[in-house]
Amino acid sequence: MNTLEAIRTRRSIREYTDQPVSHDAIEELLNAAMNAPSAANEQPWQFIVIDDRNILDRIPTISPYAEMCTRAQVAVLVCADLRLLRMPDFWVQDCAAATENLLLAAHEIGLGAVWTGVYPVEDRVQGFRTLFSLPDHIVPFALVPIGHPASVPSREERDRKDRIHHNTW
Repeated sequence: MNTLEAIRTRRSIREYTDQPVSHDAIEELLNAAMNAPSAANEQPWQFIVIDDRNILDRIPTISPYAEMCTRAQVAVLVCADLRLLRMPDFWVQDCAAATENLLLAAHEIGLGAVWTGVYPVEDRVQGFRTLFSLPDHIVPFALVPIGHPASVPSREERDRKDRIHHNTW
């Protein structure tokens, strides 16, 4: 699959089979995430790989839009490490780029994943801080449940010419 095909065909997957996700696959996804661009190349991310069923099943109590964790085989919590910042206003973009790389890599290798937002919703941030005993300098940004897709949605055309402007509004 080439990059443009991956971008155009990737969809949020919320239903998964019971098939386990291999350690090698998770390593591949994390490697892709860590190859994202970042401001001043600071790479401010940290990742928590969650494969403990008890923890996955507790996540929807913190983040109601992450209910699919009860069916996912694994999830990755993308976090920002505030100690690593030289460009303090850009960590959100950096972690977003890492999250998107992870999603595209999952699609490329046949896995399904979905981006569930954590930051800036304060009760979710605090819930994940508590659940994972995060130190103060670590900010949970996004949670990505991952598994083998139970089904694959059809491609949807998203090319919106009415949203493109040249040189001025």
